[in-house]
Amino acid sequence: MEMKKMSVRRGDKVVVLSGKDKGKKGKVIATFPRLGKLKVEGINMIKKHAKPTRKVPQGGIREMEAAFPASKVMVICPSCGKPTRVAKKALADDIMVRTCRKCGEALDK
Repeated sequence: MEMKKMSVRRGDKVVVLSGKDKGKKGKVIATFPRLGKLKVEGINMIKKHAKPTRKVPQGGIREMEAAFPASKVMVICPSCGKPTRVAKKALADDIMVRTCRKCGEALDK
């Protein structure tokens, strides 16, 4: 399987562009570059039936986030607060930084 280039990283705030959760905002919990998918906090929730284990003796039905395509989200710029596409900009010492296409500010800290 080939790794897909993703402009979204763990910890980014994103907005969902399509699907049942369209317009909702959340923070990226995990990314899966090989699959081109990601998990966002509180979005695309599923119910999972868990058997009782030593760790969780109660068992029962758990609610958790499911992965969905990274192409369905857009990064929210922390400085201007608008959803934006990500541009790559080279700094003086050949380090690539992700930047906002609308305001030009760096997305990385």
